Amino acid sequence: MKLWTTNQPIVDGKYIIQKLLGGGDFSVTYSATEPRTGKLVAIKTIHPIHQSKPQFAQRQERFVNEARSLAKCSHPYIVPIYELIQEDGLWGIVMEYIEGQDLATYVDEHGVFSEPEALRILQQVGEALTFVHQHGVLHRKLKPNNIILCQDTKAPVLIDFGFARDFINCKIQNLTNQKTEYFAPLEQYEDICELGAYTDVYAIAATLYLLLTGKLPTPANLRQHYVPLVEPQQYNPDGLGDSVNQAILKGMALEPQKRPPSVQEWLELLMLSPDFPDVKLISEVGMDYTNLRDLLATAKWKDADEETATIMLSVAGREKEHWLNKENIVKFPCEDLRTINQLWLKYSKGLFGFSVQRRIWIDCGSKTDYETECRLGDRVGWRVNNEWQIYANLNFSLNAPQGHLPAAFWGWGCWVWEDGQWWWLLGYGLSGVSSIASRLENCHI
Repeated sequence: MKLWTTNQPIVDGKYIIQKLLGGGDFSVTYSATEPRTGKLVAIKTIHPIHQSKPQFAQRQERFVNEARSLAKCSHPYIVPIYELIQEDGLWGIVMEYIEGQDLATYVDEHGVFSEPEALRILQQVGEALTFVHQHGVLHRKLKPNNIILCQDTKAPVLIDFGFARDFINCKIQNLTNQKTEYFAPLEQYEDICELGAYTDVYAIAATLYLLLTGKLPTPANLRQHYVPLVEPQQYNPDGLGDSVNQAILKGMALEPQKRPPSVQEWLELLMLSPDFPDVKLISEVGMDYTNLRDLLATAKWKDADEETATIMLSVAGREKEHWLNKENIVKFPCEDLRTINQLWLKYSKGLFGFSVQRRIWIDCGSKTDYETECRLGDRVGWRVNNEWQIYANLNFSLNAPQGHLPAAFWGWGCWVWEDGQWWWLLGYGLSGVSSIASRLENCHI
């Protein structure tokens, strides 16, 4: 039985083992350095308890095949795989070392996530799962412990595909009985079962259950024997809306045919009609948000957008200047920023808001350069066919791209003369986006 130890060189000194990071029933993961570059990596191998078993050769073959399948799945929210290595007959998968905290530990230390933030994280995890499903790979081990919230970007990254398997949707397959307690659907307790994307739907719904309640859901095998699943809304009645509560329950249905057949369809239950809680119109400086709330509630998106800019200038005491600088944003009152953001999230059903724009900016690389600016502009619809749009040509409807609004607040760009009047042209600088993204993080929004 081979267990790598601290400071042990492997692969002719290409990597130096640092420590054992952890493991499960099938595999263990080490941190290691690459002396040539000084880079820290993670290396995953088969668990030592399997190395002396008769089926070890077959398990190694499966391990290698899975690594090759996953190496094809390059995605922003999936840990990158660098290479396969072999040390004294033992195969290893070399991956990027992700600095951060897994979601289960985060909830233990910081408490439950707000509904908008939990939905943001699960949207990104769902995108990653949809991507691997399109490549014919099923995760089978999704749980909060296997999702790292990156230290710098706060984006989630899936780090453990230990039970990933190639699958043919809705076909009966012989499988080893491998499961993750609390987050595994009933079919994973069977040796022969029908697999599909709905298997991972259960796990991602159960993950959202924990993020919003701080409670472990009742395991599926116990639910089968009449131990009920407590509805998540009972644990968090003030912070969890009806539609999200129902989406979790639907995703965690015991019978696979009662769940959404794909992760994307489950996400639509969350992202297209999230029932955000009522927003308390709180202000640290006495600002009245009634008009902004009423404009958003009646879907007057352009008027609401202009009202947002007016309010933010007033809160910062910058009405005469007509724009905010970095210092103004860094000092912008957290409660006011939270109120504005929550109003936009609630009435757009999660489509618009500063926190949505922050997530997209992170997706685009979170840099303050023109290339990142263009990627952001393309994603949120401020650029069309490589040209920045004038404000009047923006899409003030729910048919707009995610993160399209608010837009009037972003005081970057230049004035242009068009159709007999001056228009504000979006573009040319992301310092404002970077600053408000940082302020959102500092305010825990």
